[in-house]
Amino acid sequence: MLSRVANSIYWMCRYIERAENVARFIDVNLNLLLDLPADDKEQWSPLIMTTGDQELYEKKEQAYNQEEVIWFLTFDRQYPNSILSCVSAARENARSIREIISSEMWEHLNNFYLELIREESITMAIQDPNRFFRIIKMRSHLFTGLLDSTMSHGEAWNFARIGMMIERADKTSRILDVKYFMLLPQANLINTPIDNIQWISVLRSTSAFEMYRKEFHQVIPGNVASFLIFDRLFPRSIYHCIDKAQISLHRITGSQMGSATNPAEKMLGRIKADLEYTDIAEVIEGGLHEFLDDLQTKLNRLGGVIGETFFNLKLANQSNTDEQ
Repeated sequence: MLSRVANSIYWMCRYIERAENVARFIDVNLNLLLDLPADDKEQWSPLIMTTGDQELYEKKEQAYNQEEVIWFLTFDRQYPNSILSCVSAARENARSIREIISSEMWEHLNNFYLELIREESITMAIQDPNRFFRIIKMRSHLFTGLLDSTMSHGEAWNFARIGMMIERADKTSRILDVKYFMLLPQANLINTPIDNIQWISVLRSTSAFEMYRKEFHQVIPGNVASFLIFDRLFPRSIYHCIDKAQISLHRITGSQMGSATNPAEKMLGRIKADLEYTDIAEVIEGGLHEFLDDLQTKLNRLGGVIGETFFNLKLANQSNTDEQ
């Protein structure tokens, strides 16, 4: 497979997954607003902090309120990680590899973009945000379903899968980090009913509430964090994503699991091993935020190493710049 094609399908799926997870970020706040009314800055600034784009947001001199933050994260074309920017970038990547993906995938992605730029979508995002972001998540799920059911599960599919899983692992960690930033100035709220409501919101925003309750029954902060980081069966847990990305990577290279024939396999294997030999007690002792921040740094480096290993280096560097 040409490195250009592999790069395009990898980033197409990363961008779609990113768009979905931005919707999930916002969903955290929308769920919390139902139970915990607070002033706008306290409620909406954590989303910008978690994305790491606080400096860019404040350069625009926008207020920390629902309308401004939703616009920035959803429709701002100058912000490369907004939902619209991500779907647009995914669509352009898909356009360049239409002979590789199925016609159903292209048609769905094209329609997804055309729906987003309609005036009705902007109105819905402001007036009925719960419904709007639920639609965004379902559009992403449909794309994933089309990927799995209309493409041969060969080399191209495995590159798509790697991109999707790395992006999902990173964004699950950031959704957990939203919780950290919510309570950062209010340590006295830890282990209170408000704290419990926030953890339930995190579970709902990762579509994990029902699966978590089947396993643990009661919402206990340590168990929630453990479930979203270490659970081996839940498809949005960080460990599960890293595990599936590693399987796809070895299918591409043809090497045996447990071996490392290139820097990407070595780095991904190290990240997985760190997760396997760490438990939630160690994470909490060292600080949940610090653990997640370090993991995000490793995942960003992994994206660069994958680009250097499999794609044209210039394209890989450009993609990493877009990501940041």
